[in-house]
Amino acid sequence: MQLARRLPLLLPFALVACAPGVLEPAGPVAAGERTILLNSLAIMLAIIVPTIVATLAFAWWFRAGNARAQYRPDWAYSGRLELLVWSVPLLAVIFLAGIGWVGSHALEPSRPLAARQAPLTVQVISLDWKWLFIYPDQGVATINHLVIPAGRPIAFRITSATVMNSFFVPQLGSQIYAMSGMDAKLNLQADRPGHYRGLSAHYSGAGFADMGFAVDAVPSAAFEGWAASARAAGPMLDAPTFLRLNLAEAASPSMTFRAVQPGLYDAVVRNGGAPVHEPARHAGRED
Repeated sequence: MQLARRLPLLLPFALVACAPGVLEPAGPVAAGERTILLNSLAIMLAIIVPTIVATLAFAWWFRAGNARAQYRPDWAYSGRLELLVWSVPLLAVIFLAGIGWVGSHALEPSRPLAARQAPLTVQVISLDWKWLFIYPDQGVATINHLVIPAGRPIAFRITSATVMNSFFVPQLGSQIYAMSGMDAKLNLQADRPGHYRGLSAHYSGAGFADMGFAVDAVPSAAFEGWAASARAAGPMLDAPTFLRLNLAEAASPSMTFRAVQPGLYDAVVRNGGAPVHEPARHAGRED
């Protein structure tokens, strides 16, 4: 009995470990998606709330002890009532369709974001069970650690060297699938410096739980300093190194590569997951 009384007080603590998500946006795309969610919720509540209230009101009014309630067994049809009943859900469908139509075009993943600065290009390759980020303009690469300048659009090119995964940074916006042999495009931006969580939003096998990565949005000067320090240490990412990473079906700690073989990402896309032609090791695999 005491537990039942204390349970409502304990429920908020169940949410303490919840990481920030789509309802706490840190970029324009995520903010637009939150607006769509809240607008859709408001439209649907405009039907649900009156329906619940009417159900309770009818049950109370037509209770057995209410002598003023009139029982009309011969009532059959009312055109005005039919018009009212069907017009409300029709309007809701029209509004929801409009929100979906406008939002899907305004937030289309490959659509460049309006900004004064040119976007930073980041090439993303999903591996087992890790994420590889290549910065072609800076000539460096990282594993499971994405560093981006705050306030500058990021133009992602995303593919997979293994099974299908889904690239997603909830506080920045849209998730998009990483598929072998395909070059997906996604434009995001972090409005402010911060540390954000990245993940795979699509189950991809035994190591799926390790498909997380850290996202650090830093000021522009700090990003340039990070890129310069990355070029000063670490191994080089060439085709043989990439093949070893791709064959290692295990989680990998964050690491940085001081240089990247030119055209590596395009070769991975062109050859369906490998920078050089090799037998498909995932053929017949089911996840």
